[in-house]
Amino acid sequence: MAEVIVHSLFTEFDINLFQAGKHYKLYEKFGSHITTVNGIEGTYFAVWAPSAKSISVIGDFNFWLEGEHQLNVRWDGSGIWEGFIPGVKKGHLYKYKIHSHYNDIKTEKADPYARRSEHPPKTASVVWDDTYSWDDNSWMKKRAKHNALNAPFSVYEVHLGSWRRKIENNRFLSYTELAEELVDYVKEMNFTHVELMPIMEFPYDPSWGYQLTGYFAPTSRFGYPEEFKLLVDKLHQNNIGVILDWVPSHFPEDAHGLGFFDGSCLYEHPDKRKGYHPDWKSLIFNYGRNEVKSFLISNAIFWLEQYHADALRVDAVASMLFLDYSRDDGEWEPNQFGGRENLEAIAFMKEMNEAVYANFPDVQTIAEESTSFPMVSKPTFIGGLGFGMKWMMGWMHDTLQYFAKEPIYRKHHQNDLTFSMTYAFTENFMLPLSHDEVVYGKRSILGRMPGDEWQRFANLRLLYTYMFTHPGAKLLFQGAEFGQSEEWNFQQSLDWHLLQFKPHKGVQSLIKDLNKFYKKEPALFDKQFSAEGFEWIDYNDAENSVLVYIRKANNEDDNLIIACNMTPVPRDQYRVGLPKSGELKEVFNTDLKKYFGSGEYKNGIVSSEDQPHQFRNVSAVINIPPLGAVVFKYK
Repeated sequence: MAEVIVHSLFTEFDINLFQAGKHYKLYEKFGSHITTVNGIEGTYFAVWAPSAKSISVIGDFNFWLEGEHQLNVRWDGSGIWEGFIPGVKKGHLYKYKIHSHYNDIKTEKADPYARRSEHPPKTASVVWDDTYSWDDNSWMKKRAKHNALNAPFSVYEVHLGSWRRKIENNRFLSYTELAEELVDYVKEMNFTHVELMPIMEFPYDPSWGYQLTGYFAPTSRFGYPEEFKLLVDKLHQNNIGVILDWVPSHFPEDAHGLGFFDGSCLYEHPDKRKGYHPDWKSLIFNYGRNEVKSFLISNAIFWLEQYHADALRVDAVASMLFLDYSRDDGEWEPNQFGGRENLEAIAFMKEMNEAVYANFPDVQTIAEESTSFPMVSKPTFIGGLGFGMKWMMGWMHDTLQYFAKEPIYRKHHQNDLTFSMTYAFTENFMLPLSHDEVVYGKRSILGRMPGDEWQRFANLRLLYTYMFTHPGAKLLFQGAEFGQSEEWNFQQSLDWHLLQFKPHKGVQSLIKDLNKFYKKEPALFDKQFSAEGFEWIDYNDAENSVLVYIRKANNEDDNLIIACNMTPVPRDQYRVGLPKSGELKEVFNTDLKKYFGSGEYKNGIVSSEDQPHQFRNVSAVINIPPLGAVVFKYK
């Protein structure tokens, strides 16, 4: 048997923290670490497998032979196996061959803490370290301002495998290519942040990255870990924040992954009612196990520390919160108080958010949570889950349902648009038009719009302008910004050729200008999560399908008045009540010719009149374009 030198990176304090669920930097200890011991160069390995009776490191350096390099189990009952193997270098492939106490089962597992993985469908871990030199110091110093809740937050959601491809050989763009092409595009479009669908290593392309096997490794599909750092770095150098999709809710059963790791239910909950996800045919983490909690929180901290991420968007929070999620009666067990809440998962999320904000007060965590669970984005010290923001799924559902209706019927559904304002400030909401809304037969956002071509594009511009002037942060999925016609297909590039046509180019110009407008106008972000930042002028004119409202800034002079006409009938000489007398200037109009609008329904300087209207002392007459929105500011 080849030599394995007894060596450890763990202190007694590390072990105590790990077992208490309080070690948040396990990646510094577990996994493979290139080092020198007694003057000998090699690699230290450490893995948690308490049910193992022996563990061998197998790899291309020992012909994948079990028993050649057996790790030593620690004496302290922690279940950690470790050892230093001389001569193992950067780039060597490896796995753990685990012989279990359970029925003599043998598993062959990738390293849960590996920093790099083989390119799928290959599944081995790769010994790796990188000495990337960051050049984003300027961004890191000021990002607290860009990530603040009172800052413009306009997110471009991207799937790296399908945003753009090299058409000639239908291949992915590399991280290095994306560091030029994606960065230039996002900057040109004036988005403040990019959200990347999961880039942690995953085995199966159709999962879009939501079935992770390599929690600490950026997927090798697009290049090396340091090349992914380059992409983040370039985004930061151009003042663009980076949000990473993070999936602590479930993981796949792939043989090389976390499932049944040491022959036992190590990472997953042993009770199928809590440990198996019927929707996704995947396993659910055991949030009550301290070592698993340490693993997950360490993973969140890892991406923020090692990859300079500015936010984590936490996937499928609702599935974690409720024991009966996607389960029928008899398929779930109530908690100790007889309720349906998963108390262990709730405690984990609170602890995760506390750890993240304690270490990185200038980042955000964003919950994809689709229920009415209270206080998701409220601090833990008042009983909240501690997230910075929450996706506003109700707004998304109601708004898309409304816009899909023929305008003649919209007067009967005005409440679909106005209802969101009854709960808009119960959380710090982000308004998402995400990837989930353009797949599985739902059609593209443009594909849902009714009417002829002109009306469909006018509807789309109106939807986006309503979204950008509605309280809350914003998120648009790739392709939506130029009116992608077809549903999203993860296997091919977006339909960039559509930009040769004026309607699509017009929508793209609108989004570019809306992002610029959002960043420029304090009324749209100063109080975007506060009821003080919004006031209705009129939501009752269902007959004409018109909405008029005020967005308020800290400085009253920056306030905006927005009027939306949800029908193709122009509203000429439409009277609106005003908060005060004065002259109004039109500062945004969705009907401009450069947006593929008619260009015929502009407003010059609008003067108030001493004529009471809509319960206000003064009013003015404006023109609202067909299927259009106009925004005014006091001159």
